[in-house]
Formats: sequence, structure tokens, C-alpha cells
Amino acid sequence: MFDDYLHYDGLGLAELIAKREVSAKEVLEAAILRAEALNPQINAIVTPLYDRALGYARQNLSGPFAGVPFLLKDAHHALEGTPMSNGSRLHAGEISTFSAEIVRRYEAAGLVVFGKTNTPEYKLSVHTACEAFGETRNPWDVTRSPGGSSGGSAAAVAAGIVPLASATDEGGSIRIPASACGIFGLKPSRGRTPIGPDFGWEHGGQSTSHVLSRTVRDSAAALDATAGPEPGAPYAAPSPSTGFVAALNGDPGQLRVGISTSAEAFGLSMDRACVEATRATAGILQGLGHIVEEVTLPYDEWEVLRTWITLTAADTAAVVADLEARYGARRVRQSLEEVVQLLAAIGRALPAEVCGQARHAALRFGGSLGKLFEQYDVLVLPTMGRIPMALEEAQQAPAERRALQLLTSPAGARTLRVRRLREAVIDAQLDRLTKQIMHRTMVANLTGIPAMSVPLHRTENDLPIGVQFLGRFGDEETLLRLAAQLEAAKPWRIRR
Repeated sequence: MFDDYLHYDGLGLAELIAKREVSAKEVLEAAILRAEALNPQINAIVTPLYDRALGYARQNLSGPFAGVPFLLKDAHHALEGTPMSNGSRLHAGEISTFSAEIVRRYEAAGLVVFGKTNTPEYKLSVHTACEAFGETRNPWDVTRSPGGSSGGSAAAVAAGIVPLASATDEGGSIRIPASACGIFGLKPSRGRTPIGPDFGWEHGGQSTSHVLSRTVRDSAAALDATAGPEPGAPYAAPSPSTGFVAALNGDPGQLRVGISTSAEAFGLSMDRACVEATRATAGILQGLGHIVEEVTLPYDEWEVLRTWITLTAADTAAVVADLEARYGARRVRQSLEEVVQLLAAIGRALPAEVCGQARHAALRFGGSLGKLFEQYDVLVLPTMGRIPMALEEAQQAPAERRALQLLTSPAGARTLRVRRLREAVIDAQLDRLTKQIMHRTMVANLTGIPAMSVPLHRTENDLPIGVQFLGRFGDEETLLRLAAQLEAAKPWRIRR
């Protein structure tokens, strides 16, 4: 048995396999053993595909990750011939009839898929829990949340089950779990990686796909392997000047960094550890020779949050309408969780002009950030304003669930058409969301710019705290170069 599995990242494992120092089958067996030992504690993998993977690993694999074990998020990332749930009881027993384009590219890069990871229903939560599979737990403290919605993938990477795993990001779903689990998470620019064939315009163009990883170079190599538009793509990011792995060899030079170290977000005080982590990052960057200046964010965070939830509600209404046409309204209503039904009900009740205004607001945020990036190369702020929260805090209280059931009833849906009542419901949901984790991530999705969470800090109790870096549209190279520099200056790889 391959005993050194934990000592290597994905590219390191691929190099050992290429040199025939170990076989792909031995590496996969090591990953499966670790999954069998740890998954009962963290519930990261919900669909094991071990037999399929063992057969696949015997093939003549090629690519930068040839023979490396890999996990797919069980949403977006369909793999032909395997179960696909989107975290929902509605899809129990369904088998994918095709592979998503990005999954085809993962396999072309040599990655060996041996399971699917947990996700909240239709990815619509900042915590990874669903009625179909239960809740995923944070490997650093199993009483806490790993974040969401890619929390299953993040927990598996942090626990050393795999060196990297697939993820999606519609409002922070790569960066939030990266921060909570102490790993690296890059959200690429809009159009950098494929999201089709069946999710080409999901969340109004806010959705992107990539990986969560322990090392920066694995993230860069995965981006090299998957970047580029797919047939029929509605948009494409500009081509990089070099490959993303090649970019890591370059010196980022002296960057002008704008940083927000305010102790408040959404009108609330952030956890002291999150504020101190951001302020400490300023010192690290200055020590590396970068120019760091305090900046005022060029957008209102409450407006960003409200814009995001408006577009998400409208998109959820469309998704649920498609599901009702496919399965019937009664079955959908009996299967979907209340939060998804509430978002759909809000989306149905929104006037068209409100959705149009939200799209205009997103464009305005992009313009404001574009002006800021004329002065600065990178913007730094906390990924989250809260440390990873206790699972019991993430769970719905009985009274909250009853209120959701009432709001999603036919009578409740009618009340949402009244603007005053609808606004009160939205405000209540936003208030709960911000108090839970205070994520600062959604502006990157609304504007399409790249952003990453880097695991630079820990709390006194050794819980991870990620710091977020935002870059110019299409400029993942600068972010990756800076991340590699930070990884060398303050290594996090040895922690798991």
C-alpha cells in the first residue's frame, strides 16, 4: 500500500505515477482507504464510485494529473452513467446520461473520479446540509460547518482524502468553504471555465466552476486543463498571456494593493479574528514588497447582497418551473426543501423591472470596481466576517421552519406579491444570512471578476480563516502569482 499519499499534492502524485514509483491503482486504493476511515466522521462523500474508479485507473491515462484521485461536487458536475442528485430528494436514483463539459476536461487531464461530494439542495445555502444526505462536518472541528455550497469537496480536501476536488461558485461557494476548511480556493473569471451543457446561464451568469485544492499549483494546473469556452458558450474570458502554471514561475513584481480592514460589514461587527487576519495580511504583503493602502469599498455591501438574492430568486423560480414541467408540481412541492421553495416563490412574485434593475446594479458594481482596478492591482478583504459556525446554529429552528412552510404555501405565495410584505421577507432572510457568516464574496460573482480565498491565518482554537483577494476581470495570473508568493512565505500545505 502507498503510505506516502498524504505527503503529495495532485501534481506530485502524478509525477510519482509517471515515474512508475507507484501505480495509479495503489494511489487510488490509498485515497479509498482514507475515505473509508474519515468519511463516516465528516460526511463529505455521498456517492462512492470505487469500483468504477478502480477500473478507470487501470486504463492508459494521460494528462497533467494522470492517475490522481478526484471527487466531483454532486451538482453541476454530471458524470455519465453515475448518480446525480443536486443535493435533492427529487433526483433520488437518477443516473446522468451525459458528462458535463468540465468533467470531460477533468478526465482528459487524467483525474480519476471515485466519488461525488455533498452539497445543499441546488447549492442554495452557505452551509453544506441537505435532507437527502444530511450535513457535512468541518474536519478541523466536527461540531462546525465547512461552509457551502462546495463544503463536501472542501472537507474532503482538508481531511486529506484527495489533494483537489471539483467545486462551483455562484455567490462564494468555492471561497467560503476554502476559508472555513483552511485550503486554497480560486473562483475564475466569468467564462473562464465551461459550465454547460445544461447550466449555460445559471444564476444570470454568476456561476463558475473550478476546484478546491491544498496547493496553488494544483489549482493553476486544473485551470490550464479546463480553461476555454465550450460550444455555444454565452461569454468567454480573455486568454491568459501564459499558461496558469507557467505564470507561477514569474515574479508578481511590486503590486499596488487596496485593502479594507474595517471591523464592520452589513452594519454589523465582524469577529475579531477575521478582522485581525485581514490586518495581519497587510503586514505580510508589505513584507513582500507590495504597496498596501487602505481603501473604501466602491459599492454598498447591502445593495450587493440584495442584488444577488434578487437575481438568485429569479433564477431559482425558473429552475423550479422547469422541474415542475418535468416531474409535476405536486412531486416537486413534496420533494424540495422550504428554502428552495421560498426563493422560487419570491422569484415568481418579483416584477420584471426589479430583475432588470438588479442586472443594471450588477453592471454598476462592475464599473465601480473597474475604476478601482485602474489604481490597484488587487483588492483584499475578509472572505467571511465570522469564524466557521457551529452546526447547531446553522440548523433551522422549528419556528423558522413553520414560517417557511407558511410562506411557501399557496396563501403565502400570494402575500409575496405585495411589495411591502415581500420586502419584509427578503430582509428577514438577508438578516439571518449575514448574521451567520457575513460573507463578502458575492460582488465577484455579480461582476464576473476572479477572486480567491487564501488560508493564511488561524484562530486561537486553530480554526482556519481565509483572506479574500479580488483581481481584474480575466487576470487570474496576477492572483495566482501572488498566491504562490504567499504560499512560499507562509506555507499552509503541511496542515491537514
